Amino acid sequence: MTVVRTERIGEAVVEAYRGTFAVADAPARDGHELPPAWEGVFFPYTAALADLRPDGSPARDGVVPEVDLPRRMYAGETTEFLRPIRIGDDVTQTTSLGSVVEKAGSRGRLMFVDVEREYAVSGETAVRSVWHDVFLEAADPAAPARPARPDPSASADADWVEELTPDARQLFRFSALTFNTHLIHYDRAWARDVEGLPDLLVHGPLTRILLMDAARRHVPGRRPARLDVRAIAPVLVDRPLRIVGRTEGDATRVTAVDDEDVVLATADVDWA
Repeated sequence: MTVVRTERIGEAVVEAYRGTFAVADAPARDGHELPPAWEGVFFPYTAALADLRPDGSPARDGVVPEVDLPRRMYAGETTEFLRPIRIGDDVTQTTSLGSVVEKAGSRGRLMFVDVEREYAVSGETAVRSVWHDVFLEAADPAAPARPARPDPSASADADWVEELTPDARQLFRFSALTFNTHLIHYDRAWARDVEGLPDLLVHGPLTRILLMDAARRHVPGRRPARLDVRAIAPVLVDRPLRIVGRTEGDATRVTAVDDEDVVLATADVDWA
């Protein structure tokens, strides 16, 4: 199962993302390098309305087979940056199915599905990415939440800290940019009553960019070669979020933590 699409990396989309999440960056212009991980803002979802699951995520997209589990989440990724993509480039994205593994967890069946993407410019691969999605059984909103496990060392050992509070306007804009109709990002009733979350979920694909953006701001002049992201706990709307980082040699560990020092996501960046 493979889908091939070509899209121009246009200023308008870059500026829409920059103006919402990265206002300190210089305005986008043709010929400028696209910041690493921002390729994830392009190639929006294309599944027809009839091909969506009840939660709004794609059921049939030509790549991932239909899965008989009702919930779908971003679990992380491994991305290699091989050469720059520039604003104005025509990029060809090739998406194919990777491994599919079913497991039994403490709360039922899980299906781990890898989605492999390559982004090529003039026939040369620029970015190669494997995204890890997990499909889960229906949530029980009445079930007790998993106990939080604070890790104060994540912040205490950091070289730098950034603070932000993602709000519903930003989630809406990211959903609009990527044509992401997953209800968990904009329908509070669905998030709470069906998914069992306290509030709207910040997109995993957005979190990955925020982590990479923080790393490049604090390690200027270096080009990333690899990004490994692991989603650990829900990142929720309107909750204070700290992004902390520590660099040792050619690697930076970036961690997203909440205001109680609970680790929500990690990103390991290897610099070229």
